[in-house]
Amino acid sequence: MMPWKWIVIVLIALSVGLGSGYWLASRQVGPKPSAVSAGGCDEPMFYRHPMNPAITSKTPAKDEMGMDYIPVYPPGCPGATEAGGPPGTVVIDPTVVQTIGVRTAKVVRRDFSHPIHTVGRVSYDEDLLARLHPKTEGWIEKLYISETGEFVARNAELLSLYSPQLVSSEQEYLLALKSLRLLKDSPFEDISHGAREMVKSARERLELLDVPEHQIRELEQTGRIMKSLHIHSPFDGYVVHIGVREGQYVTPQTELYLIADLSKVWVYADIYEYELPWVRVGDPAEITLTAVPGRVFRGQVVYVYPYADPKTRTIKVRLEFDNPDLILKPELFANATLHTRPKTGVLTIPSEAVVRTGLKEHVFVVKGPGRFEPRIVELGVPADGWVEVLAGLSEGEEVVVSSQFLIDSESRLQEALSKFTEPAKQKMPGMKHMDGMQHGGGHD
Repeated sequence: MMPWKWIVIVLIALSVGLGSGYWLASRQVGPKPSAVSAGGCDEPMFYRHPMNPAITSKTPAKDEMGMDYIPVYPPGCPGATEAGGPPGTVVIDPTVVQTIGVRTAKVVRRDFSHPIHTVGRVSYDEDLLARLHPKTEGWIEKLYISETGEFVARNAELLSLYSPQLVSSEQEYLLALKSLRLLKDSPFEDISHGAREMVKSARERLELLDVPEHQIRELEQTGRIMKSLHIHSPFDGYVVHIGVREGQYVTPQTELYLIADLSKVWVYADIYEYELPWVRVGDPAEITLTAVPGRVFRGQVVYVYPYADPKTRTIKVRLEFDNPDLILKPELFANATLHTRPKTGVLTIPSEAVVRTGLKEHVFVVKGPGRFEPRIVELGVPADGWVEVLAGLSEGEEVVVSSQFLIDSESRLQEALSKFTEPAKQKMPGMKHMDGMQHGGGHD
């Protein structure tokens, strides 16, 4: 039988061996020391070109302008360019900030206005255009107005038209008048009423053929049939087009005259898509013409067209101007200015502060000396070098307005590096089971 003291020595040896094995196993599965804990912050990982982040060097160097390369430290180090905050936050040495010319501006509220300067084309007021067509077939007997550009007064005779249908209608009217004279005193009310209705119907037929009132009165007074129908001007205006000549056969499809009242004119102006939010009906407008130097004409926006030109990607706006002295002539080109309604108390930043990537727009907010945080923003309308901020910034914050492309490149580089150097948050599948096996073996 083994002495008790040897049994005690063997148990102590086994306990020491098992404890050592458990300690070694825990050291093997535990996390490895990081570069920071191992003193990795003493030396930078590499040196980066101050203007082009894609160019790096393992040793200190200078660029072609004599600027020192920027040291890049591991994340978490005091000299690292990514020092907490949202992903992409950049920390740059103040000396480098001054060297690369970083300028900043405050986010402020201001009254926002945007006068729109564009070109326009003078045209006719479509409400003051008249296209004259005959209501019946016939032949042109006489043209009283035979030249385009002539001024015609309201109710002035333009031409006379011979129409067989007109002659038949006049005969029916005269017969109706004769019947009324014979039957108006009839003791039978139905007969006298029928005679009056025939006269009324025959007269309406003449009116529907655009027979002027003076010709109907003359027909009633003389009882003689007039073979010619007179066409009159509906208003004061100018003859823009004459579609017939004497002796020509015409139908209701034939355009006899095109007459325009030029006391008011329209101006068509084109605006770009980004200017559309500014324009409203009723906005004052001004135009100047090369043909009338030194004079400014004032009108207003009366209509914004609901579609864009597929070729120019512009939207047409209609302006209206009084033209009492007929200086504004259709088809002249004009320089137009639309005075849009200002917005008051709008949160704004300089347009140059915005970094546009296609899918989103962001700025760099100053969070401390040499520290810049990327911030996605929602923008409104631009005007005169400023842009409206709808969301993402607060009044009083400071944003970068120059050298953003350098800071943006550094931000993207740091964000990419952090994805590679950030320790895993979860262990690989099966690691927990392996730990359990080793720890369990230590206790056996």
